[in-house]
Amino acid sequence: MLSVLIRSAEQRLRQIAQARQAVLECGTSLPGALADPWIERSWRRCLASGKRPEQEVAFDVIAPQALRRTEEANHVLLQAARPVLDKLGAAIASTRYFAILTNADGVVVDVNGPIDRRDRRADLITRIGVNLSEQSVGTTAIGAALTELQPVWLHRGEHFFTANCAYSCAGAPLFGPDGRCAGMLDLTGVDAVERPELKHLVTQSARSIENALTQGRPHHLLIRLNWSQHCLGDDGDGLVCLDADGWVTGANPAARQMVAHLDSANPAPVHGSELFAMPWERLFDAATGAVSGLQASIEVPLWSGLRLHALPLRPDRPATSGRRSGAAARAPELPLKDIETALIRKAVNEARGNVMKAARTLGVSRATVYRRLGGKPDR
Repeated sequence: MLSVLIRSAEQRLRQIAQARQAVLECGTSLPGALADPWIERSWRRCLASGKRPEQEVAFDVIAPQALRRTEEANHVLLQAARPVLDKLGAAIASTRYFAILTNADGVVVDVNGPIDRRDRRADLITRIGVNLSEQSVGTTAIGAALTELQPVWLHRGEHFFTANCAYSCAGAPLFGPDGRCAGMLDLTGVDAVERPELKHLVTQSARSIENALTQGRPHHLLIRLNWSQHCLGDDGDGLVCLDADGWVTGANPAARQMVAHLDSANPAPVHGSELFAMPWERLFDAATGAVSGLQASIEVPLWSGLRLHALPLRPDRPATSGRRSGAAARAPELPLKDIETALIRKAVNEARGNVMKAARTLGVSRATVYRRLGGKPDR
């Protein structure tokens, strides 16, 4: 088994060398499937800007005054990312990879994980304030993620500069509540075994940071959205924040993919009435209808004719709150069907998606659980 892995790794490096020779030395197009198309695009941008693979790489740190401005401008990003970086650092502790967080310009604003400061190659790229953009250090996962705005994996010689060919890295862009790129998250190893599965890990971690950024936006109502076959409550939910008048104050990328009117290309303010084919006030009403500390989801129609499940949450009335008084106590009770559906969703979540286990806990059939969650019909 080990010999097979070694042969595979050697073959991969030969393919990368062939791709470098074709594009960087001979100037021809990338042959076959030797590397992803975005890699060739990045290499050609580097060549067009006058860079050459054999050049030294400076790894410059921005000026102190610019660094202070960068830290101040990215304070919210740092707050949202640090809990995720801590968990990420623990997840990769037994590998030779570490985490790097940059702003939208590719400047390092935080790091985590097992960084060997004795290794100059690791130390250079993990200094706060070092500029790791494509313009500064050529093709890297950081520059590529910020340019292509998609998750990437980059191994050894796929970096533009020969001096960077010891690195292997996965990167994913981070999008803020306004839909614009806010930075990127990177996992890098030095002389490390290739682990393309880290692309999935970094993408999941980026999603968690994006959700934290969205939930940190000032709002009077947070709406969790998902399709009926999915349980609400995890990082895969779409998140939409509304102010007291129903205007959207922020949304995560998942919500922008589910609801067409949240297209980030349109900078105009968006109102809740433009998102859902129903009175937007009903979402606020549902958020005050917690029964026994359990918040119920509702079905919401989109103007496209599609339907989503929504869980509206008030920051001043969390779903786990106990007895309420005043206006909350006078809120209308939810229909029994909504309460039952919410209880079923809660049981499925607690069973980590195991429908059979949730059905046994509730004392109902599995078909009933599926029917209430919009899946298979009850028989």
